[in-house]
Amino acid sequence: MKVQQLSEHIWSLKTWMIIPIHVWVVVEEDGVILVDAGLGSMTKGILSFIEKLGAGPLKAIVLTHGHSDHVGAIKKIRQHSSVPVYAHSIEIPYMEGKLPYPGRKKAAASVEAGLAKPLQADADGELAAFGSLRPYLAPGHSPGHVVYHHERDQVMLAGDLFTSKKGQLRLPMKMFTFDMNEAVRSSRIVSKLKPIRLEVCHGSSVLQPAEQMDAYLSAYQGNKGQSSSFVQL
Repeated sequence: MKVQQLSEHIWSLKTWMIIPIHVWVVVEEDGVILVDAGLGSMTKGILSFIEKLGAGPLKAIVLTHGHSDHVGAIKKIRQHSSVPVYAHSIEIPYMEGKLPYPGRKKAAASVEAGLAKPLQADADGELAAFGSLRPYLAPGHSPGHVVYHHERDQVMLAGDLFTSKKGQLRLPMKMFTFDMNEAVRSSRIVSKLKPIRLEVCHGSSVLQPAEQMDAYLSAYQGNKGQSSSFVQL
C-alpha cells in the first residue's frame, strides 16, 4: 500500500486492483477519521498506518457511498475496533440491500443492516460538519453520494464524483454511475467551494480543480446531442 501525505491533516492510502483505489485518513484533535474503507485486503495496511501515525485512535469511518470498493475493510476494521460508520441517509437502504442500486436488477447488501448511521442534517437537508470535514450531498454516481471538504486544509475528498488522469478531471466510471447527468450537475460543488486540491478514489490528485470546471462542464454539455445519457446542465 502506498501512503502519501496530502496536506497538514490528510493522508492518502492507495492500493491497486486494475485501477487505483484510495482511502483517506484525516487527523483530528482526539484521533483520526477514515474516509471510505476500500477493499478488505487493505485492512491490515489501514490499521498499521493509523497505529504508526500516532495521532490517536480511529474514531469513525465516514463513507462517500456504499459501493463494494468503498466499504470492503469495514467488517475487519470493526473486529479490531467497533467504531461507528456513517453515510448519507439516502444511501443507507441501498447499502443494506433493501433497495437495488439504480440500474441494477437485484438489491445486494454491501454492509450489514443497522451498521451505518446517517450523517446528521438539518430540516433543510444541509449536512452538519463531521469533525473537521464538511459533507455535501453530490448524487449521480449513487443516490446518496457525498463529498467531504476539509475547510482548513482546503482539500475535497470527492470519492467517485470524478475520476482523474494526470491531474485532469474526468467523468466517473460510466458503468457504475446510475445518472451521469446528475453526477455532472453535482460537480458544480467544486466551483462553489474552490478547494486547492481534489482527491478521487480512482485516479490522481487534481490541483486547483475549480480552474478546470468550465472546460469540464462545457465538454460534457457538448456531448448531450451525441448521447441520450446527456441533457442540458
